[in-house]
Amino acid sequence: MELWFTEYHSPDVKMSIRTDKQLYCGKSEFQRIDVFESPEFGRFLTLDGLMMLTEKDEFIYHEMITHVAMAANPDVKSVLVIGAGDGGTIRELTRYESIEHIDMVEIDEEVVRVCREYLPQTASKLSDPRVTIYFEDGLRFVRTKADLYDLIIVDSTDPFGPGEGLFTSEFYGNCYNALTADGILINQHESPYYKEDAAAMQRAHKRIREFFPICRVYQAHIPTYPSGHWLFGFASKTVDPLALDEERWNGLGLKTRYYNTELHKGCFAIPNYVKELLENAK
Repeated sequence: MELWFTEYHSPDVKMSIRTDKQLYCGKSEFQRIDVFESPEFGRFLTLDGLMMLTEKDEFIYHEMITHVAMAANPDVKSVLVIGAGDGGTIRELTRYESIEHIDMVEIDEEVVRVCREYLPQTASKLSDPRVTIYFEDGLRFVRTKADLYDLIIVDSTDPFGPGEGLFTSEFYGNCYNALTADGILINQHESPYYKEDAAAMQRAHKRIREFFPICRVYQAHIPTYPSGHWLFGFASKTVDPLALDEERWNGLGLKTRYYNTELHKGCFAIPNYVKELLENAK
């Protein structure tokens, strides 16, 4: 008998992955957590039945949510990561010796425990001495912070359930206050392709635009996410991501599998239909 994991990408579209076995199934205070083993994508994590990451393609998401900002401002020293319970974003950040401190705020402690046990590929750097983990609500955490972080990465789930508060005007305003004068905000921006995802992307972009003078969107191809076409938001008080010192970042000698400085410049060149969605964001 074959076993398949299936996720609906829209009411009329679904994606299925054949699995060898289910490694973990549990329910935390906030959500259902599952880990599966598959022949094509290796181990993968789902929350409430939605794909979060696979061993095969997680490097794309985690490199793009991290290195674009770090290349735009290599002087980042203090970082806040909201969400990211799987540890992949932390793994990429800890590759920078220049970063002095990382606060990670994850609402669901059980996600971190499960990923440490079943997905060590992503969770391997959660014990780095520069990392402090807070198991609490990210919206509440950032409310009291001011002029503290050079970079905030919002590595959240989709804009409902536990992640819903991380897509509000209040949250983005608090992030603006928590950032230093040259601070950067990066957030996963959903997919522009299917109607419901595109509407969530538009709402987030509109709200971020209310606070940040520099507000751009960039893209990556992530095979297991809805449509494969995924967006990230780059917002800053002063830093333009296209004013890039390529030699400085390349001089760090970091080995990456997806990100490079040529891609950095190209990923901000977005399709016309996405431009129209962003311009018409209400």
